[in-house]
Amino acid sequence: MQAVYIEGHGGPEVVAVGELPVREPGPGQVRVKIFAAALNHLDLWVRRGIPGIELSMPHVLGADGAGVIDALGDGVESFTIGDPVYLQPGLFCGRCEFCQQGEESLCVQYGLLGEHVPGTFGEFAIVPAVNAYLKPDSLAWETAAAFPLAYETAWRLLMSAGGLKPEESVLIHGIGGGVAGAALQIAKHVGAYVYVTSSSQAKLDRATELGADVVLDYTQQDIPTAIRQHTSKRGVDLVIDNVGEATWRDSIESVRRGGRIATCGATTGNNAVTPINRVYWKQISIHGSTMANRAEFEAISELVIGGDIQPIIDRTFPLEDAPVALERLASGAQFGKIVLTTGATA
Repeated sequence: MQAVYIEGHGGPEVVAVGELPVREPGPGQVRVKIFAAALNHLDLWVRRGIPGIELSMPHVLGADGAGVIDALGDGVESFTIGDPVYLQPGLFCGRCEFCQQGEESLCVQYGLLGEHVPGTFGEFAIVPAVNAYLKPDSLAWETAAAFPLAYETAWRLLMSAGGLKPEESVLIHGIGGGVAGAALQIAKHVGAYVYVTSSSQAKLDRATELGADVVLDYTQQDIPTAIRQHTSKRGVDLVIDNVGEATWRDSIESVRRGGRIATCGATTGNNAVTPINRVYWKQISIHGSTMANRAEFEAISELVIGGDIQPIIDRTFPLEDAPVALERLASGAQFGKIVLTTGATA
């Protein structure tokens, strides 16, 4: 099969597009003929190498995908050959105490497609049957591939970790990325008042079109000062920060007394300095969040399938142009999700 893979870690030069063997599904697994797959920053981190994760090479990138069931492993009775599906990228054991509590993203063996096992950037992918969901005809292949990782992450980040309520205010750093764009859409769906930041006027204009109430250029304004001006010195109820080092101070200074900060990533670095006195004096709650449990994934899926939220797609590339797509992602030029298509048809 044609696939996008790495045989070692490094920069763009390690990404290859070529032929790899087609694998057979094991017990409880299905093989999916991939029609569309979406990029995430995860793919860049896997390419560079993630400390503590050793991969069997060659390793196929990609966490998100959609296609049709092509083969069934032993014991799979929930699907038939040809069923259209989209994929939940989070892998879990289903047996540990957290899985038994319905908190699969806390699973002691938690992993991700494309990070811990071969992923979706190929003509075929092997996944546990429990990670495949029937795709309705109304959901386009590109959309089905684009939303799972980013939108489930944003849903848990805002609704579970962040506890966002209608009419509250939320600051979202770095609008344009997949999670930030999803967070904007979800926050507006909930009925929140939304502030977003970017250094790109084009991205700020697009955010306004999507419903952002206040847009802020962090190269032209000090964000905490701007937030104080807009909120009569109060601050926002919730800050969504997946940027990390570059925005952490702004997050702490922009949130109100007794407010919340929710974080799911650190694209600019992990080693942010936290002024502890500001955290306890303002009585700030800081919440970490990763991916979502099954119930949360199904909640955001329902909104996407029902048309309440339309995932943002930046650009679509054929599979063979994956290196170009990855460089667009790395440059930060995108607004929304970048999607690969394999050219397969039902």
